[in-house]
Amino acid sequence: MLSSIKKEMKKTLVGKETAIENIMIALLSGGHVLIEDLPGLGKTTLAKSFAKVNDCTFNRVQFTPDLMPSDLIGISIFDKQLQRFEFQKGPLFSNILLADEINRTSPKTQSSLLEAMEESQVTVDGHAYHLEQPFMVIATENPIEQQGTFPLPEAQLDRFMMRISLGYPSMDEEMDILSLKESTEEIKAIVTKHKITEMIEAVDQVFVDTALKAYIVKLCKATREHTSIKLGASPRTSVHLFKAAKAKAYLDGRNFVMGKDVYELFENIVSHRILLKGEAVYRGVDVQTLVASILKSVEVPRLNR
Repeated sequence: MLSSIKKEMKKTLVGKETAIENIMIALLSGGHVLIEDLPGLGKTTLAKSFAKVNDCTFNRVQFTPDLMPSDLIGISIFDKQLQRFEFQKGPLFSNILLADEINRTSPKTQSSLLEAMEESQVTVDGHAYHLEQPFMVIATENPIEQQGTFPLPEAQLDRFMMRISLGYPSMDEEMDILSLKESTEEIKAIVTKHKITEMIEAVDQVFVDTALKAYIVKLCKATREHTSIKLGASPRTSVHLFKAAKAKAYLDGRNFVMGKDVYELFENIVSHRILLKGEAVYRGVDVQTLVASILKSVEVPRLNR
């Protein structure tokens, strides 16, 4: 299934296979993705193509300083004929929401996503509106340009299952991108929303050995006890790592999780949640190097399978 999705997305996107797999893992495990990278690398194309190939409704919102929560969630408008307020749904009510440049809007608007991301619902005028499933937020931000931005607080970063980057294409890939611009071939849906629901249910049934559960907890606990880390991985991180490992195993055609599933996902799930101490920053400690050292320090359990 995943290979078919990647193949179809090649009609509009070159490379990015690892990013496609990570977003698919997040979709099947109920997570959200933060793409942190420079402009022009295909973040919007990736999100839009991913929604189309999975037969999901898609909305893109450009986050700006004047964006209000109601612009995202919706607003209640008085209907003169019915003599009552009617709720008009905003772009948040879609299967996949692209929150473009999420760090350019105010904390008030950023926080309006918290309930939707955690509980798949929004509350307006005391009434809870449930979001259609599957639901996922794909947010983007530029790591270089900081003028006029509002950095996401740790509590909001913790809601994102993964943070990924796309990187610059190779020369051959960039040549292929130019060739794609001459093509008129359109992407078609490979799976239906009903099939995605079935896949999500199948992911829930994937087996995780007790030793691997302990491995997940030990890795997250190691980030909290590290001398260079001020803020380590939360218990929500453990849950996200647990769910993502199950989805990765399922996409690999297995009904059980292996240690390599947890190992390979750890950096993308943990790195954006770590806050270094001041002296560590001063010494030039790199988060990626630190995460790699934690992975080496915790032994991967060997299972009899």
